Amino acid sequence: MQQETPVIVVQSFPVSKENLWNAITQQPKMIQWFFENIPDFKPKAGFTTTFVVENEGRVFPHLWAITQVQPHKKIEYNWKYKGYPGDATVTFELQEQGQNTLLKVTHRVIEAFPQNIPEFTRESCEAGWKYFIQQRLKDYLTQP
Repeated sequence: MQQETPVIVVQSFPVSKENLWNAITQQPKMIQWFFENIPDFKPKAGFTTTFVVENEGRVFPHLWAITQVQPHKKIEYNWKYKGYPGDATVTFELQEQGQNTLLKVTHRVIEAFPQNIPEFTRESCEAGWKYFIQQRLKDYLTQP
């Protein structure tokens, strides 16, 4: 992805703000819908974690650093990949809507990622966030 308009994905969930916050900040819950190999996660500024995702023979060592936390409202990560140029922030913002909670995810590129790698295109980023938020997280939160 290039430094351009951020990728934004919005989804409403029929759960409380607390339940949604827990799903996006507690490692045992995150591995149910996000990346199943996240080794640890703490919703605390300064916390860092690293894990590897492989796709079609390519290896992507994820480097996350939590930069901002407002419990039950907002969490922001710095998101990089070891061995690849590029830098981004990903912000999760929660807002109550009656009985539902609205989640807005904003993926903002700070330094461009290589465009010759399919996983780093804007289309791949948009599709990935829609998959994780509008399908996986939605399914996880609404399962009986």
